[in-house]
Amino acid sequence: MPDEPVTPPPSPAGASGPELARAVLDAARARREAARPRRRNPGDPASGGADGRGGTGRRLRGYSGPGPDPRDPQLLGTVLARLMKARGWQQPAAEATVFGAWERVVGPEIAKHSRPVKLEDGELTVEAESTAWATQLRLLTASLLTRIAREVGHNVVRRLHIHGPAAPSWSRGPRRVRGRGPRDTYG
Repeated sequence: MPDEPVTPPPSPAGASGPELARAVLDAARARREAARPRRRNPGDPASGGADGRGGTGRRLRGYSGPGPDPRDPQLLGTVLARLMKARGWQQPAAEATVFGAWERVVGPEIAKHSRPVKLEDGELTVEAESTAWATQLRLLTASLLTRIAREVGHNVVRRLHIHGPAAPSWSRGPRRVRGRGPRDTYG
């Protein structure tokens, strides 16, 4: 039946005014319906869709009703999680959590005496405020890795590189003398 050509209804010969306008409108609708391709859903080809609304790629119209509907407002966290998964941002987000939530990840006492410096190829570099804290953190490496894995996910941080505070550099400054520097001149 969809392959048969649709012919417009015959217009009355002596029609004028509203009857003529109605005939022209009916003819235009018939041409539009004939030109529109029919969409079929594999679920129910006879009705044009398994849910009775037409094809699956069409936008739903009207009110959503009492049940759950894809048009209902979504929680922001759900939408962001879906977007991060679609774009492949889970790994960068987990890495950023290590830096952004360091106190929550390792605890307030450790966070007060250390800070993450860089994360590269699964190796996290942590700088302690003193050499004593660096030694303490080296002893706690296994428990720190477990805490980090529990908080941000497995295989985000595989190794820890812990070092003490960086010593000040004497090679730069306002009173720097060019050359080899001070040497033994008594001799």
